[in-house]
Amino acid sequence: MNTALNPAPPSANTDAPTSIREFLAFKLGDEEYGVDILRVQEIRSYEQPTHMVNTPDHILGVVNLRGVIVPIIDMRIKFGLSNPNYDKFTVTIVLTIGRQVIGMVVDAVSDVITLTPEQMRPVPEFSGAIDSKSVLALGSVGDRMLILLDINAVLNTSSLQQALTYESN
Repeated sequence: MNTALNPAPPSANTDAPTSIREFLAFKLGDEEYGVDILRVQEIRSYEQPTHMVNTPDHILGVVNLRGVIVPIIDMRIKFGLSNPNYDKFTVTIVLTIGRQVIGMVVDAVSDVITLTPEQMRPVPEFSGAIDSKSVLALGSVGDRMLILLDINAVLNTSSLQQALTYESN
């Protein structure tokens, strides 16, 4: 399953919830998350990446995506969820973050959700596997609650940057 989407234009400002925005909804365990659709390049079936030595556990390795070496990050491991299971629903969301292309492994993708500013609630301060500064807002659609991730903040860790630097050398 490969679904191509248009990447974000370089001048796109996707940080402030001031207008209607679209999010790709995906599952990690029992929770539903969302990532700005403008960051999504494509959705791919999960394939086993080539393992890289000396990388954090959540970086599974790399894949060659049409000549581009793409690091693959398992978000279930990154967020401390137990026992990731790779099945027919497991997908890799390919994201463009700045100049870097990164693959994010998730349990399943559900749909694209359009949210108005009124449907996006502020994030309470908390501590856990996800820093509250890495969450843009909580999206509310009917009885669904989505954790809307600031993917730049989530994937901007020193260990990831070091691993990406190592992999590109």
